[in-house]
Amino acid sequence: MGTGAGSKIFLATDLLTGKPCAIKHVVRNSPDDDKFIEQVEAEYAVCHALDNPALRKSHAIHRVKKFFKTKEVYVAMEYIDGLPMETARPNRLNTFLILFQKVAMGLDAMHEAGYVHADIKPSNIMIAKGGVVKIIDFGQTCAMNHKKERVQGTPDYIAPEQVRRLQLDRRTDVFNLGATMYWVLTSEKYPTAIRGAAERGTVNITNADKPLAPIELNDKIPIALSTLVMECCRENPMERPDDMKQVASRLAAIQRLWNKQTESTEKQRSAASGNGTDEESQSNEPLA
Repeated sequence: MGTGAGSKIFLATDLLTGKPCAIKHVVRNSPDDDKFIEQVEAEYAVCHALDNPALRKSHAIHRVKKFFKTKEVYVAMEYIDGLPMETARPNRLNTFLILFQKVAMGLDAMHEAGYVHADIKPSNIMIAKGGVVKIIDFGQTCAMNHKKERVQGTPDYIAPEQVRRLQLDRRTDVFNLGATMYWVLTSEKYPTAIRGAAERGTVNITNADKPLAPIELNDKIPIALSTLVMECCRENPMERPDDMKQVASRLAAIQRLWNKQTESTEKQRSAASGNGTDEESQSNEPLA
């Protein structure tokens, strides 16, 4: 079905249940592949321990060893019949608010269990049928307050503390999520402290450009949502929302206010035209 991080993903069938599942396969061809083996093993440990509808579940792991060294790893995972948000990008405000509330609460469950995802981005959020949300790819997940030895993350969504190799906590995921919401709302990447790859696999670390607020790039965005996104992306973690519960709560409040506002607008329009109210247009105002 796809490739990434030294792995191949296959569609398979669970012989006990007859249901589809996904198999992630990683092969160690050289010492450089050790990190991919470590990532898939860490991903299994986290996903097998967690049980939340917004987090992809891992069912089983199988290791192939040679001379006491792991040469291959297979992980059986939950199959998700959907598309990444990078492809299935929500273009209606109400849909956006509903989906990101689910993402925030899934991440909150991770945080309560003591883990930081550390790589939230559009391609790691799957949207399945019926508006089901699944957070995937836990290869960079770490324990709360962990310091990584090397810079890890996706440049367009990476938090400042990841670049500086400081302690990571729930506010790191708040930044990653804020940068993700920024892209979905504006089609622009939030300016972070990384500018692509440098020589020998290192990264170019720069002073981040001053970002424009989402509402400056898309005037259809409610000012409260634009403010929330910018607060999530503040450089100082202490100035961001404390946790995902706060983010989800504010998204829910924005949704309620927006629906009230659009309902009032539609009532005025229907009164003026003598037509009924269009519920779809009330709750699903286009983002662009």
